[in-house]
Amino acid sequence: MPAQGPLPRRMTRIVPENGYESPQSPESSGFFFGNGIIIDGERRRRNPFGDSNEDTAADDTVEEQDTAAECQQMEQQNEDAPAQRIVGFRDRVGSFTWTWFTMTMATGGIANVLHSIPYRSDWLKILGVIVFLFNLVLFILNCSLITLRFRWNPGSFTGSFKSPSESLFIPACVVSVGTILINMSQYGIAETGEWFQTVMQICFWAYAVLSFVASSGLYLIIWSTQTFPIHTMTPIWIFPAYPLLLMGPFAANLIDALPNSAAATRINSVAITFGALCIQGTGFLVSLMIYSAFIYRLMTQKLPRETTRPGMFVSVGPSGFTVAGIVHLGNTVIPKVMPNGFEGNGDAAFIIKLLSDLAGLWMWGLCLWFFLVSIGAHWQVMQPRHPEHHIRFDMTWFSFVFPNTALVTATQALGKSLDSNGLKIFGTVMAVILVGVWLFVFGMMIRAFYLRRLLWPGEIDGAEASRRRWIGKVEEAAANGASRLRHSNDTNP
Repeated sequence: MPAQGPLPRRMTRIVPENGYESPQSPESSGFFFGNGIIIDGERRRRNPFGDSNEDTAADDTVEEQDTAAECQQMEQQNEDAPAQRIVGFRDRVGSFTWTWFTMTMATGGIANVLHSIPYRSDWLKILGVIVFLFNLVLFILNCSLITLRFRWNPGSFTGSFKSPSESLFIPACVVSVGTILINMSQYGIAETGEWFQTVMQICFWAYAVLSFVASSGLYLIIWSTQTFPIHTMTPIWIFPAYPLLLMGPFAANLIDALPNSAAATRINSVAITFGALCIQGTGFLVSLMIYSAFIYRLMTQKLPRETTRPGMFVSVGPSGFTVAGIVHLGNTVIPKVMPNGFEGNGDAAFIIKLLSDLAGLWMWGLCLWFFLVSIGAHWQVMQPRHPEHHIRFDMTWFSFVFPNTALVTATQALGKSLDSNGLKIFGTVMAVILVGVWLFVFGMMIRAFYLRRLLWPGEIDGAEASRRRWIGKVEEAAANGASRLRHSNDTNP
């Protein structure tokens, strides 16, 4: 019988950006999976909060087109596709990416910020321990889910190193390990014995090797397999250097938590201090060279698109973590690492403190400058319901938190070293605001997850979604231009 009216849409499947899709029985339902049917490349879902303009805008993302080759492949594969399919647990886990480790980076950074507040109290310490333990749970959960993704989808592990939307976020896992180790030093050494001090000494050198290999190896893989045009440049390019930038804060907090100079001598804190300074300097200099590319990009291409603009805060981290590391080390080397001077010079500790304070002030200004530039760049998107400038939640929103923890800890380190009440108060106010920002971003993440905007086949994360939108707009503009040219030729023979 011939069809009456418009032809019904043919049922197709959505393949997530990582290429994974699993068969799922239609009986599956519930909060994590179910409540969503994939039809003709579009996602239909019940809206638990009713219809709204925001939800309509959210569905616009589903209309983004894959490349021509991908579309042809999907058409070939879906000739015999079933009428409908409920999204299941494997489908949602198959959409899990490395960007989720930015959540554990930010949460561990908040525990670090709470420990850095100079106005200590028992409830503040308890709150810091709670956040630290909560971050451990989140990290284990992230590791479990991404392991399941790689296990259920052979080839996705190596593919993630070649994906433009994932490869730059792989260091987030290594940085999460670094923040956990810093929190262990801050909250664990004072409550344990010498055995834990030895454990942290081993962890320090193990992380030193891991950070150096991970940073250089990831950059080498990216430079060998991918090309990033300068007009797409954001400070996310600095991300593979971030594991190196935690070595200074790690060493400073480890030595500062030791009970006395005898304990510092027992774990060879002099070697830890110099090793941390070497690796910290490497990370900062690599970041500084990439800074120049970012400034060039801003001068020639204006600000990044709204969807990638949260990554601008990543530029705050390199100088902030370096200040927090070297200034803190400059204060801890006096009573513990060099109680009797260094190589026969009794003034060595004072000279190191003076140099660390001067260098810290120099780089703290750079950190604050990038922070103000990043805040100003978000003024348009901060205006609610702006008709032209708005961004949807993405896991890169945790860039609002983690890099700025470096600014807070750097401010507190300088305030302590210079005995400046102004810097201490400023750092404490910033810490309170940052905790509020973390709560807001974490709440938005849960909301986006509940609305099926995260971990959902067809929902593309971060840079890849932005790249596809940009390519779509360029192709549309080119097609319109060609159409106008043909029309002009037809009317003016």
